[in-house]
Amino acid sequence: MKRVFNFAMPFLQASLVKQILIALVLGIILALVFPAVAVEVGFLGKVFVTALKAVAPVLVFVLVMSSIANQDLQAGNTHIKPILVMYLVGTFAAAVVAVIASFLFPTELLLVTTGATATVPGGITEVLENVILNVVDNPVHAIASGNYIGILAWAIAMGVVLRHGKDSTREVLSDVATGVEFVVRIVIRFAPIGIFGLVSSTFASTGPEVFVGYLQLLAVLLGSMIFVALVVNPLMVWFCTHDNPYPDTILTLRESGVNAFFTRSSAANIPVNLEICRRLNLPEATYSISIPIGATINMGGAAITITVLALSAAYSLGIQVDVAAAIFLSFVAALCACGASGVPGGSLMLIPLACGLFGIDQSTAMQVVAVGFIIGVLQDSAETALNSSCDALFTIAVCKRAQRLEEAQAD
Repeated sequence: MKRVFNFAMPFLQASLVKQILIALVLGIILALVFPAVAVEVGFLGKVFVTALKAVAPVLVFVLVMSSIANQDLQAGNTHIKPILVMYLVGTFAAAVVAVIASFLFPTELLLVTTGATATVPGGITEVLENVILNVVDNPVHAIASGNYIGILAWAIAMGVVLRHGKDSTREVLSDVATGVEFVVRIVIRFAPIGIFGLVSSTFASTGPEVFVGYLQLLAVLLGSMIFVALVVNPLMVWFCTHDNPYPDTILTLRESGVNAFFTRSSAANIPVNLEICRRLNLPEATYSISIPIGATINMGGAAITITVLALSAAYSLGIQVDVAAAIFLSFVAALCACGASGVPGGSLMLIPLACGLFGIDQSTAMQVVAVGFIIGVLQDSAETALNSSCDALFTIAVCKRAQRLEEAQAD
């Protein structure tokens, strides 16, 4: 037993990111050597993701409500508006990159009808109706179902009201938020074990050969996301801070993006982003609001997925799409993605909406969704990694800019 403990000590003392990378390698090895065992080990990944998804809604509700209620006790501006602007500009820029990539490397799909079915919005009006219904959802149901639009709406409303409450009430909210954060940190410490289960099960079940028939489509999708992550987002950060953007870019990709890649849930990655911001000593009044909001509305990865797949469907049918129309319609669809909150498949569920705007019938659009599910192991993982890491990156950038301006005024 002592030898086993001594052997495991370097792993236990390593940083969380290193532990995750080690778990990744071990998961692939297990899948190659003992695939049947690897599939069973996938239960560990399910437990981890389920635990994250269980604590995330409660964390968002309590943290946002507490932060807003205690705002008048905290110094400084929350700087939420510039962060929201960066979210929207980043989403639009991602859509532009996806359109350019699709026009440079047009991809035709082999559209095959599968058994995949889904309930998707029939148009922009229906999507906006879904958003409104999510906003007015019962708060208990919103937390139980993971309706983050409703959770944010209730948390903001309660926080604004409780700002005028008694000091003791706000202190209780702050203590509750601290307690929930502590529970979340415990869950995060089990990330290496969870990711080991996720990787081993996924690799054993699908294997790399599942992607061979869709290499070009994956190349356009992943290439666009990598370009946005390593070029577009750093340019936006540089424009905001006028400092070298790559240290923060690499930091968020390594610590937030890697975890989000394997959990495939922006909501489940909220605690990870909050921990990054906390460790960097950013204003809690800012990141406790911007991170949960970003997990709901920051849709750069979704913009890329919707745009590339919708334009690929158009190419497959010989439909000519105007560049400006492609950018505008894909951006609208990405912004409306929050209307499909809680529906399995995430951004894939908005593809029929974009295809409908391009004049593509729903039957064909659903075949595109089926293709999306086939490549979803990589597509959805990379999309989530881009979205979630971007939430933390833009929050860090705006906070650093605000700090620099405050120091300049003080001098």
